Amino acid sequence: MEVDKFLAELWRNHRGKIIGILLGFLFALFVVSFNFWKAIFITLCICIGFYIGKKIDNKVDIKKSVENLFR
Repeated sequence: MEVDKFLAELWRNHRGKIIGILLGFLFALFVVSFNFWKAIFITLCICIGFYIGKKIDNKVDIKKSVENLFR
């Protein structure tokens, strides 16, 4: 029962980060098979997914963030 509450609380507070990490990880798995440089690529994808998920959790407008990045 404690695990259920913990997972529900984790999902409620960090939904965007969880989704971002999973999407980054899944994308990396589709693109890569295993060796050192490809493992680095997987790690990079997970970090990018986490970053985007964190922005979603903080209610930041992703479109404006991307526009500012390329400005």
